[in-house]
Amino acid sequence: MPELPEVETVVRDLRVLLCGRSVVAVNAGRRKLRQPWKNAWIPRVIGRQIDGVRRRGKWIVVELDDQSHLLIHLGMTGQLTVRATSEPREPHTHVVFDLDDGSCQLRFRDVRRFGSVRYFPAEFDIDYCLNKQLGPEPWELEPENWHVGWRQSRRCLKAILLDQTIVAGIGNIYADEALHAARLSPRQTGRATSLAQAERIRLAIVEVLERAIAARGTSISDYIGGSGLRGHFQGQLQVYGRAALPCVRCGSAIVVVRLAGRSTHYCPTCQRTAAKSRPRRNRRALPQHK
Repeated sequence: MPELPEVETVVRDLRVLLCGRSVVAVNAGRRKLRQPWKNAWIPRVIGRQIDGVRRRGKWIVVELDDQSHLLIHLGMTGQLTVRATSEPREPHTHVVFDLDDGSCQLRFRDVRRFGSVRYFPAEFDIDYCLNKQLGPEPWELEPENWHVGWRQSRRCLKAILLDQTIVAGIGNIYADEALHAARLSPRQTGRATSLAQAERIRLAIVEVLERAIAARGTSISDYIGGSGLRGHFQGQLQVYGRAALPCVRCGSAIVVVRLAGRSTHYCPTCQRTAAKSRPRRNRRALPQHK
């Protein structure tokens, strides 16, 4: 599934290609997406100019000139690109927006159809929809509050990072990479994590995401940017997808386990789970029984 760096790359590509253009036609396929596109939205979108493109978590928000919005999620295999109208449509292209004189199109393609394209008539509606299910962006995490919400949690760190209500945009790849950068085990629980360790995680998240964005994200299977170019952060991955290969830091073999319902890659040496403290044994002499 495209995560924050991939979605941010799509947004940056599309911002250049879409802003100032107008929608002149919309065509939707018959096969339903996870949240179906409604043809009743078409008259509301036609004639509208695109004023902006932004990201919130893993969502893409297209701002129209009447304060309405398109909300797009790429799901697992979604692609959102601008193509010349003369270019043949690829299979599994579900929603197409003709732009300006019709010479180019914004196309939403999704092989597995877990993605969606939705219309929201007002900014308040879309902000409410997103903010009720998403926590802060990684760059907005406040050090003094970051640890508060989960310091008593029995959940493992991998599960905490995947929770979109705690931090928006992190998925399986970057949770693994951030924990490796922070030298913390994905098995470690929130309640066992100190303030200093939590701060290491926060800084690692930002550092890993910024490197991934600079590399246009990770292209492992279907992901491409809004201009059709692939990402190349896969060449910089330290643990994800490297099971049995040597850790780049210490040489130990990377292991993969199942945590929070997801495959989880980590180094058992660099990211050793802290040993549980054992209760002290009573050293007083026991009474002798006769």
